[in-house]
Amino acid sequence: MHRPQLAALAAALAFSLGGGAVHAAQDKGASPFSNDPYPSTYQRIAAPPVLIDNATVLTGTGARLDNADVLMADGRIVAVGPSLELPAGATRVDGSGKWVTPGIIDVHSHLGVYPSPGARAHSDGNEATAPVTANVWAEHSVWPQDEGFNAARAGGITSLQILPGSANLVGGRGVTLKNVPAVSYQAMKFPGAPWGMKMACGENPKRVYGDKGGPSTRMGNVAGYRAAFIDATEYLQKNGGGKSAEKRSWWQSDEPDSGKDSGGKRDLKLETLAGAINGDILVHIHCYRADEMATMLDLAEEFGFKVAAFHHAVEAYKLADRLAAEGVCGALWADWWGFKMEAFDGIQENIALVDRPAGSCAIVHSDSEEGIQRLNQEAAKVMAHAKLAGMEITPEHAIQWLTANPAKSMGILDQTGTLEAGKMADVVVWNGTPFSVYAQAEQVYVDGARVYDRDDPSRQPESDFMLGQSTGDAIQVGGVL
Repeated sequence: MHRPQLAALAAALAFSLGGGAVHAAQDKGASPFSNDPYPSTYQRIAAPPVLIDNATVLTGTGARLDNADVLMADGRIVAVGPSLELPAGATRVDGSGKWVTPGIIDVHSHLGVYPSPGARAHSDGNEATAPVTANVWAEHSVWPQDEGFNAARAGGITSLQILPGSANLVGGRGVTLKNVPAVSYQAMKFPGAPWGMKMACGENPKRVYGDKGGPSTRMGNVAGYRAAFIDATEYLQKNGGGKSAEKRSWWQSDEPDSGKDSGGKRDLKLETLAGAINGDILVHIHCYRADEMATMLDLAEEFGFKVAAFHHAVEAYKLADRLAAEGVCGALWADWWGFKMEAFDGIQENIALVDRPAGSCAIVHSDSEEGIQRLNQEAAKVMAHAKLAGMEITPEHAIQWLTANPAKSMGILDQTGTLEAGKMADVVVWNGTPFSVYAQAEQVYVDGARVYDRDDPSRQPESDFMLGQSTGDAIQVGGVL
């Protein structure tokens, strides 16, 4: 092995054995709002080193490497570049004519909380009992046997954020999972990943609660957010939270020991909201209209939290410059629009326009158990419509919508989302350019282990729920339930 490869391998091993950000993230500082009583038990699958050679590689950093190799060992990317040497005991994968990308990451999924078959008994994504249910955690609804996880893996999905639904003003915490077969959600839980908190604006909360005591209007929605965050700021003050003196909000005293009060009764709802204010929990907001996104950004400023991403956001193109300037991602569909009034003003160039300003963060997401299987094709739609509008987008740029940018919004970019030495070896080998209707993920690696192989049935896991079922039987079972 060449000396640079030895150095890279040593760095990757050091990263995986304790020097990496996963371990730092698990510590999560002293904040009481980020302690995890249900920690990840995920263990990477042991696998020999793998060298994929002579492929077209999209690194996720904006680079395209032709006739290049990717070397993985001990769960990490060791090196990416031309003419890498095959280590002893390594598996060689012929990448001739293939394309290699980072694993695809879906920032907005409901797999496991709305699993297949879609029976009422499986409907566990919306705790539609109160407008603010920040106390609930999506991970406690995840059913790992959902066959959708396997179908998503066959589409190149290696990590995904499972969110509560959008019935509520605040729906609760989401969870980031590694897409591996497992018996428990904890065995899928991405080590050290911060939680996301799901919020929703617009039609959904007022439709669900309009006849249940409110809110029934958009002004009622905003009043509900503000009331919840006012309670959370008081909870922060009583429980030793709050931000540093350099960035104080209206509710914080200038006294040096403010926010050090002893506390009182623990409140799970306020813990999540306080964690969002503190920055321990990332805020993801279901929001369609540009005016409402602007209001939510103002709300974030009022209470001192940051919006990680607006989801669905069919009018994000109208404030693309502000999103980029404030470091807010837009997690968007390629072309879903018009199915309700707040989704009426969508355009097929939305993602491309959100992507244009400097510092932007455009993401292609699914919100669908079917769409998650073909996110690469959704990105291709955006590229095609952008080209018709005079915007040429290269594959090496577009792949970031599916890998690096969602990882950034989920707080895991230091671990995955790009093919760089030291990062998790989450890798997809495609039969050609990913941005083709004919594209298929031939091999999928999670932490360097081949968890899916289109040509090897032993690497095509099935849910226990599906064992012994033919396709027809499975459909009938779904009908009976």
